[in-house]
Amino acid sequence: MPDILQHINGIPVLVCDADGEPLRDERDAVDLIGEAFHHGASWVAVPADRFEDDFFRLRTRVAGEIVQKFVNYRIGIAVIGDISRHTATSTALRDFVRESNRGTHLWFVSDVDDLRDRLTPAPGSR
Repeated sequence: MPDILQHINGIPVLVCDADGEPLRDERDAVDLIGEAFHHGASWVAVPADRFEDDFFRLRTRVAGEIVQKFVNYRIGIAVIGDISRHTATSTALRDFVRESNRGTHLWFVSDVDDLRDRLTPAPGSR
């Protein structure tokens, strides 16, 4: 199944296929950002399994490099799925996830329904 554009609470989100190419580095991020622009997406939802393990090892700086590309292009990124095997072994990653989820550019969510809840506009903002 290809990546598809969905409108979640009126926000265009490119929902990536679980079987797509892995995101390994900045170049892969830029390719995905290009696809998001092509579809007119404001957010990209990427299954956690599409990220190489280095993304979840903060000392490699892969996560920072990928996320920075999305921030630079003003595209939000949601990592979808269970990352507990990574957070179980890294306090730094747990802290990173918690701080990211407080922000507006990168979220770690369990599924698309969780993302839908996060993308719900605040009361009175419409």
